[in-house]
Amino acid sequence: MGVLAYLQRIGRSLMVPVAVLPAAAILLGVGYWVDPEGWGANSIIAAFLIKSGAAIIDNMPILFAIGVAYGMSKDKDGAAALSGLVGFLVITTLLSPSSVSLLTSTPVDQVSPAFKKINNQFVGILVGVMSAELYNRFSGVELHKALAFFSGKRLVPIIVSVVMLFVSFALLYIWPFIFDGLVIFGEHIKNLGAVGAGIYGFFNRLLIPVGLHHALNSVFWFDVAGINDIPNFLGGQKSIDEGKAIIGITGRYQAGFFPIMMFGLPGAALAMYHTAKKGNKDKTASIMLASSFAAFFTGITEPLEFSFMFVAPQLYFIHAILTSVSVYIAASMQWISGFGFSAGLVDMLLQSRNPLAVNWYMLILQGLVFFVIYYVVFRFVIVTFNLKTPGREDDEADVEQTESSTQNTTTDINTLAQQYLTIVGGKENLTNIDACITRLRLNVKDSNLINEAEAKALGAMAVIKLGKEGVQIVVGQQAEKIADQMKKLV
Repeated sequence: MGVLAYLQRIGRSLMVPVAVLPAAAILLGVGYWVDPEGWGANSIIAAFLIKSGAAIIDNMPILFAIGVAYGMSKDKDGAAALSGLVGFLVITTLLSPSSVSLLTSTPVDQVSPAFKKINNQFVGILVGVMSAELYNRFSGVELHKALAFFSGKRLVPIIVSVVMLFVSFALLYIWPFIFDGLVIFGEHIKNLGAVGAGIYGFFNRLLIPVGLHHALNSVFWFDVAGINDIPNFLGGQKSIDEGKAIIGITGRYQAGFFPIMMFGLPGAALAMYHTAKKGNKDKTASIMLASSFAAFFTGITEPLEFSFMFVAPQLYFIHAILTSVSVYIAASMQWISGFGFSAGLVDMLLQSRNPLAVNWYMLILQGLVFFVIYYVVFRFVIVTFNLKTPGREDDEADVEQTESSTQNTTTDINTLAQQYLTIVGGKENLTNIDACITRLRLNVKDSNLINEAEAKALGAMAVIKLGKEGVQIVVGQQAEKIADQMKKLV
């Protein structure tokens, strides 16, 4: 497996722990609505909700260790998740300041500050990846019958605990250097202020086609490089807490996405509808309306973005630039809000009472401006360069076939799974099946065997080949159901 494909596996697995954030966002958001001034001090109900949400946020490192181990395991088994938990507990215990003091005969107050931060998402991801690899390698091992009880999956947590002893020993000497490097990177980005936020926004969109945006997000949204924007924002601190949560600053790596997802992309969708061929307007309208609805209310933008990402890459590059500008504007003007899942209306309303939400309503005004900008720019570029966006394809028969096929098969997951299995070259060509929100993420023996035309005729919005052994098929929000059924068939 190539480096790019492996990084994508890690990025995909990060979605497992991230998927619990909406629960924290709802609990905290409702708690702030109940008690916006005291955030729990004036209401037992608010305190109960906020403490419940904080329990998730405060334990994100261990959730990353468990979630990544589970997400990267070959068969998504609970033993892999348990191994991630075991590995994380071993490392964080052995490398706690008190343990390091005993191991190195150093007074506790002179232990490197890096070990005070050993309980972080970076270590969680590292442990999760290593635990998954050990699980994939040793979960099928059979021991002598005298030790048969510990064979197979029961053996993995034992192996992980032993391996983590050696990993802990290595980190005892190299973790301070890694930590210092991450802190320097985080501080450098922070020092760039709104400009750094804008640069992040640009690459966040640019990496979506290859699925590596999740890895980038972990740097800015979580405590990989000391930024930790989402947990700090959802935590709702009203004052500086060790330099982490600051009113008007915390949330700047999130706020600028609201105008894009809620307004900008729907503006692009309207432009694509208006520029569609007359005979295709009805079909184009149904696609654009459903995608815009998802983007506005939930912040799920992939169905809309993939509709023009590959047929008109010029537009997608413009989209990345406009996202950068939006994130920069929101950060520089300190129009701040945040989210637990994505930058849609639901998250905006939930977090509107968060103590760190500053002039969040201005993001709506900014969004209306970006709606106009997206509409004008997209319409001008589409018409000027005659781009083949949805509804403007040369072969209208293919468009009709795609739409008809989508309507006829989306309700039958089993049939869809069987058809996609045939399209990718049969089960003999598959080595791994997974899904991520809207995409089938597949590892294959030969990507050249995949029939892209038939996949699109079946309703796929895009087929992304990643070298000879990797492919992603954008199928919409039924992706996980289709992947599960494909696994059963294989």
